[in-house]
Amino acid sequence: MARRRKKPAIIQSVVIPGLSLLALLGIATYALLGPTGIIAWTDYRAALKERSLELASLEKERDALRNRQRLLKSDEVDPDYAGELLRKELNVVAPDEIVVPMK
Repeated sequence: MARRRKKPAIIQSVVIPGLSLLALLGIATYALLGPTGIIAWTDYRAALKERSLELASLEKERDALRNRQRLLKSDEVDPDYAGELLRKELNVVAPDEIVVPMK
């Protein structure tokens, strides 16, 4: 019976701390190398800079589109802009106009 009592003592003194250590090592490894770990932060910073530049470009394009929308409101269309669109999209030119292509 003395041997049976030693097995639980060995389990308590060796196996349980060993498994706990393995679990902690796994958690630490995941914290360093995981998709949201410390090493991934550098990738996130680079992606954030790229996205910030892309956002600025898209905001500029959005503002230009809002301006075009404002100029084309159905109740108050800007005549100059409407004429520009007709000439550009439909190649409509009055007989007395001279077209100077710009490259």
